[in-house]
Amino acid sequence: MVKRILAVVAVLSVTILSAQAEPLQSTIDGQKNVEITIYNSNLGLVKDVRDIDIPSGAGEVKFMDVAAHIMPETVHIKELGGDKGFSVLEQNYEYDLINNDKLLDKYVGKKVKLVDFNQYQDRKETVDAELLSNNNGQVYRINGEIYLGYPGYKILPEIPQNLIAKPTLTWLYENKTAGNKKLEVSYLTNGVGWKADYIMVINGDDTSSDISGWVTVNNTSGATFKDARMKLVAGDVNRVREPEVQYAVSMTLSAGYAGKAAQFEEKEFFEYHIYDLSRPTTIKDNQTKQVSLLEAGGVAIKKELIVAPNRPFFSKASEDYKEKVPVKVSIKFKNDKASLMGMPLPAGTIRLYKADKDGSLQFAGEDKIGHTPKDEEVTVKVGEAFDIAAEKAQLDFQQLSRNKFESEWETTIRNHKKEAVNIGVVETLPPTWQMISKSHEFTKLSADKIRFDLNVPADGEVKVKYRIQVGI
Repeated sequence: MVKRILAVVAVLSVTILSAQAEPLQSTIDGQKNVEITIYNSNLGLVKDVRDIDIPSGAGEVKFMDVAAHIMPETVHIKELGGDKGFSVLEQNYEYDLINNDKLLDKYVGKKVKLVDFNQYQDRKETVDAELLSNNNGQVYRINGEIYLGYPGYKILPEIPQNLIAKPTLTWLYENKTAGNKKLEVSYLTNGVGWKADYIMVINGDDTSSDISGWVTVNNTSGATFKDARMKLVAGDVNRVREPEVQYAVSMTLSAGYAGKAAQFEEKEFFEYHIYDLSRPTTIKDNQTKQVSLLEAGGVAIKKELIVAPNRPFFSKASEDYKEKVPVKVSIKFKNDKASLMGMPLPAGTIRLYKADKDGSLQFAGEDKIGHTPKDEEVTVKVGEAFDIAAEKAQLDFQQLSRNKFESEWETTIRNHKKEAVNIGVVETLPPTWQMISKSHEFTKLSADKIRFDLNVPADGEVKVKYRIQVGI
């Protein structure tokens, strides 16, 4: 009986000592490796592996140096190797961080010291004060009088226990065997993201281009990822949006010239693509980092000039219709191996440059491209041609019956360049159209679109005319 009582007392003593012991602390100093996967949707998946020496029994661990924008509900803890006797019973996320206002808020109704330098007597003066309020400035009681603010700096006796310096995960755990534990802690965080940017340098006759791309990583997550293995996921991952919490993140991709060793290895993943950086990199908090993704020289391109007038309303009221139409310029290339490309291209901004007659590189335009698989065509809208004028006019209109009309149209292209140009004229037609006559052959692009391809001589003009019937 006595032995049984002694055993119970011993167990209770160990439990009490465990509860009263200082919590274990795990910082970035114990980190063995870290991996971060960054998504287009301003989201990062962090895998943080650390060694922690944990005694047997119950206790508390403070897992520090996590991202400030961590999503605590996504934390997953996995013991690597060993007997896997470690388990977490409860997790708390502590994010009430120290700053001036929070410290003073904790001392409302308590005594503080105020220290001011008396320049006339060349000495410091210390005053005991009671902090009455910290709302839009401090209110003190000093020697029975109320002061709305007071000069000097404030001295507090200690930091309150419920304020911390860094965001921290706190675990209550049970551990079967004492010793070193290697724990992999994974979690999602906001405040980190990436985007792709591309640069095209076009040659003199607009037939080829050097293309480079960059990955721009923007980290505002509140954590530094030292010597991290970085992966980028390109694709639109569905997420449940919480409207009251929004974080912004960004990253950029870069490309290298043929012959340069690729830094990223591209792989398929589910319905997305992963770009795996082949070397470790450090991503500091509040840092924008650019990493080269790919470079390709001599990529075959095609410059295209398109006239695409808006469809007018087919009625007698538009019989005298005439308008100037912009000539839009675009650059196209095939994302395939034959064009020295062939890597799935993440969505991003592509910027065009070309050397002027003095050999100085000038900005020529930019456009956004979507996620582009290999072997697909990329179209970059550049701007509008300066020396080519286009005008569209309605020449005739006839109402054949209540629901049937005929209309005749003419588009005039005037080329003021010193060389001939090829121009596509794209017309959007009403439903149930029928071609009655035409001056040039056309290609049917879709049910309501046709295209005329014209060669316009230098300092010359071409007129394309057609007559259609609309209605039933």
